[in-house]
Amino acid sequence: MEKTARLLGLSIALALALVSGESRAQDFPTKPVRIIVPFSAGGPTDFLARLIGQKLSEMWNQPVVVDNRPGAGANIGTDAVAKAPADGYTIGIVSNAYTINPSLYSRLPFDTLRDLTGITQIVSSAMVLVAHPSVPANSVDDLIALAKAKPGHLTYASVGTGSGTHLTGEMFKSATGTDLVHVPYKGTSPAQVDLLAGRVMLMFGHLSSVLLHLRTGKLKALAVLDSTRNPAVPDVPAMAETVPGVEASGMFGIVTAAGTPRDRVRKLNADIVNVLNRPELKEKIGRMGGETLIGSTPEQFDLFLRSEIRRWAKAVKDSGATAN
Repeated sequence: MEKTARLLGLSIALALALVSGESRAQDFPTKPVRIIVPFSAGGPTDFLARLIGQKLSEMWNQPVVVDNRPGAGANIGTDAVAKAPADGYTIGIVSNAYTINPSLYSRLPFDTLRDLTGITQIVSSAMVLVAHPSVPANSVDDLIALAKAKPGHLTYASVGTGSGTHLTGEMFKSATGTDLVHVPYKGTSPAQVDLLAGRVMLMFGHLSSVLLHLRTGKLKALAVLDSTRNPAVPDVPAMAETVPGVEASGMFGIVTAAGTPRDRVRKLNADIVNVLNRPELKEKIGRMGGETLIGSTPEQFDLFLRSEIRRWAKAVKDSGATAN
């Protein structure tokens, strides 16, 4: 009888805990939510944060504030997320830098796998090699020939040392035996300003951020960094057609501080995935470059992040890049 009573008591306690957790999740959020963007305003990361944040604000009837914290290869903004209260009210949008930096930096102010947890991957973005119209090359073969004729003459912009846009350039240099000069910037927007002005000649960038400039002729595309052509720019060759093995894509996702209650992580995941599946949002993102919306579970995203950290570790090692 006593054993039965104890079991009954445990069952009731478990049921109450589950109900309490569900209630907290349903009540969340009850105050403004902050999305930290570890890059300057105007780039694809900022665009996605503001687009998703607007829809979440409408869904929750709560303000969603986008907070740009650029610098240190995205580590300043990511550190702010890691050190925020673990209550779900501060989330961060991350990109390739999130999975590159553990190998690039000998010391980080946070532990990527211990101090942060994934909510969902939101987008996989095509990347493209673009040039200023003044560059006398209209194909990858032309570019390779020009670079070999003038070693150290051609410059390429990136969103920061050790970023995906930098390491992709290093992979290209290694695969083609060319000498291009890397010029790092603090984010997409300042890099593009100098690219459009012709102060730098090339960029291995996100298709979403340069598509408008390709359509207006302010930039020209030499190759998409994939094994096949991209439907958004069907006339642009795939890099694999000339230089097999040089492939890259942009990753964007949402994370929050580790220790955030799982019911809130699941609520954030469900609401963000709901937003991603809305036709109007898919259309807006599609117009920016044919990006693929993902909407993974928190568990799937954490596994993906671990695999990406291992993949980029090899690229960092092969490039010899360091950042401390």
